[in-house]
Amino acid sequence: MMTQMTSLHEERLDHVLSVLKRSGARRILDLGCGSGSLLYRMVREPQFTQITGLEMSGVSLAQARTMLAAPLREEPSRLRLLRGSYAEKNDQLTGFDMAAMVETIEHVHPNCLSNVELAVFGQYRPGKLFMTTPNREYNPLFDLEPGEFREPDHKFEWDRARFHRWASGVAQRNRYTVTFGGIGAFHPDFGEPTQTALFVRQD
Repeated sequence: MMTQMTSLHEERLDHVLSVLKRSGARRILDLGCGSGSLLYRMVREPQFTQITGLEMSGVSLAQARTMLAAPLREEPSRLRLLRGSYAEKNDQLTGFDMAAMVETIEHVHPNCLSNVELAVFGQYRPGKLFMTTPNREYNPLFDLEPGEFREPDHKFEWDRARFHRWASGVAQRNRYTVTFGGIGAFHPDFGEPTQTALFVRQD
């Protein structure tokens, strides 16, 4: 399973980067940037003129600062790292062309999802947002037991129908459209291991 998950992780990051590039966005917000794997890919692309990563874990943020030490030292630097939660409003996170939320929403306690919606879609309001999250239906193909999550820290993992309901509601309430997709090997019954949603703000 570990090899499968590592391969999927790399495929997912490459896919997200391609979506960000195709969007034409220049100012990018990585919400829940972890140790900086997506940021590392983005700083190599001159298209992105402003890149901000937000992470709540001090350990992960320290790892990101180490890996991204060179671009952080540039003057002026296109890259900025902030410690904080995307469940909280923050004036520094408004005005971005596009945001990414890669395998992070499932780490949020369900009771806090309304706070995430209010902050990300209500205040930050990026022009577009690309979100990925595990597809629970696919878990048996990773030899997981019923109810077992892919990572111990996950608070939930949605099946496709539940993810579609949540994302569609968020889009409707906040004047976005949303389209769904997937990343990874497709299974006719279970879909892809990673499900995606692309939100586009309606101005």
